[in-house]
Order: sequence, then structure tokens, then C-alpha cells
Amino acid sequence: MTRGPVLIDLEGTKAAQPEAAPLVQDDIGMPQGVAMQQVAAIAARRPSRLARWFWSVTLALAGFVVSLAAWDYVTGLLARSPLLGGIATVLIGLLMLVLLIIGVRELAAFGRLRKLDTIQHHAKEALVSLDLQQARRVVGEIEALYSNRDDTAWGRAELKSRQADILDADGLLGLAETALLKPLDARAQREVEAAARQVATVTAIVPLALADLFTALTANLRMIRRIAEIYGGRSGTLGSWRLTRTVLTHLVATGAVAVGDDLIGSVAGGGVLSKVSRRFGEGVINGALTARVGVAAIEVCRPLPFHATKKPSVSSLVGRAMSGLFSRS
Repeated sequence: MTRGPVLIDLEGTKAAQPEAAPLVQDDIGMPQGVAMQQVAAIAARRPSRLARWFWSVTLALAGFVVSLAAWDYVTGLLARSPLLGGIATVLIGLLMLVLLIIGVRELAAFGRLRKLDTIQHHAKEALVSLDLQQARRVVGEIEALYSNRDDTAWGRAELKSRQADILDADGLLGLAETALLKPLDARAQREVEAAARQVATVTAIVPLALADLFTALTANLRMIRRIAEIYGGRSGTLGSWRLTRTVLTHLVATGAVAVGDDLIGSVAGGGVLSKVSRRFGEGVINGALTARVGVAAIEVCRPLPFHATKKPSVSSLVGRAMSGLFSRS
């Protein structure tokens, strides 16, 4: 084999030019907030009638089997030892009492959420018709709703001292909104910022599969429940899930959980971050979508519609939530 330099004839070939090089395809793509979109799809999905019948019959059958097994167990234990049978009977009775209390609390939670919805509906009607009498009834309902809360004492006193001087429905409801609901709005917005920060951080930092989906689901459920509690609609487990479905169904129907250019532009540095790291870009977008869910939850749980005060902006909420986590570009 010949060893030595190799001569390559370049005559007749075209010299390579930098501008002639093919463009590098950017396969990173814009972040889409996949975790939050999956959460919205899961929560907003309505089961079919056949699925509802299946689960209803399954739960009824399971309850029947468990009840029959408990009955046979207690009666057999009573026949063998009256003392042990009596203890088992007392324990089962206590369990049934606890389940009854849980059921009553769930019904009360549904009642509180329904009351908030009713007050909001009456307030909208009063604003449209400018009916002063109806506006006063709405204010009375709100005062009764917050009568036992110390954090609204100053607002209730301010409202009581000034409402007699206001002779129009628009001004009266505006006074109730600024005096009573403005401090509650600030607390609700802090809850939204905390949830958005948590979802964004876990999405950006934790590489585990499904970790961002689980965090987004739990953080949004907790955020919506806390917002309902702030506005006086403390919800139980079933009430929280129903409220979450109501909020996310509304967002899915209006397309608000789909990532668009308006959301990308509103997020601080979202586009630049997506070029540097897809995980960081996904974190920002998931946080922004969580903020959107929070704003919708505020609108649903608030006893008065936004009228005298401005509805919170998603971009401002995300900007405050991400402060210190992601640098602005």
C-alpha cells in the first residue's frame, strides 16, 4: 500500500460558500404547555352516559357486597362473642356517622358555591337594569355572607357607613366591590401566583415523566379550592372537583387553554427561553396557563362581577410569579 500525501483534484468543482450552506432546522419548537392542556382535557372531559351507568352500578354493587359482608361478620361475631360483636357494631356505627358527616359537609359545600353563583347572577341583573332596590338586596346578601369573617370587618363597616349616601345601583355595587372584595382579590391573586410559580418550577427543573402533569393537576385543584375559600365558598372534595370542571370546561370552550401568540408575547421572555431550553419554555407557558385558570376561577367564585375594579391580567400575574425564577429578556 502506497504511503504519502494524497492529492485531490479540485479543478472543476465549485468552492463551498458559507451562504450556500443549508439552514439548520430548529426542531425545538415553541413551547405548548402540554401538561396544562392535558390537565384541562382530563378535567373538562365529560364521561359518556354508558360510563356513568357503569360506575354507578359498580359502586352500588360494591356497597351492597361490603354491607352484606359487614352484616355477616358482625352477626357471626355476636354469635361467637357478644362482647366482640358489640365492639364491632359500635365501630361500624361510628364509621357510618363519620360518612354521614362527610356527606352533610359536601352538601353544605355545594350550597355555598350555589349561593356565590346566585349572588353573582343577581348582581349582573342589577347592573344591567340599574335597579337600586335589587342592588341593595345584593349588598345585603354579601354582608350576610361575610358577617362572621374578621378579615372583612373594616370593609363591612366602610360599606355600612357610606351605602346610605349612594342612590344608584352602579355606585352601590362599586362601593361593595372596592370595600369588601378588593382585599380578597389581592389574596386570591397571591394564590394564583404561587400556583403558577410551582407549576413552572417543577416543569422546568424536574425531568421525571408525568411529574409536570401531576404537579399541574394538584396545584390547580388546590389553587381553585383556596380561591373558593377566600371568597366564602369553602368546598369539599366533590365540590372542588366540580368547581374545577366548571372552570376548565369554560376555558376549553373558549379556547383559552390553547397557546397562541398573544400568550407567548405576554409571558416575560417566554420566546427567548424556549430557544435556550425547551423545559424552561414549557415551564413558563404552563405557569401562564395556570394563571389563566386562576383568573377564570376568580371570576367564577367572586360574588360580584368585575366592574369597579379591573380584572387581573395574566401577564402581570405571571410576571410577579416568575420574578426571581426566570430572568426577563
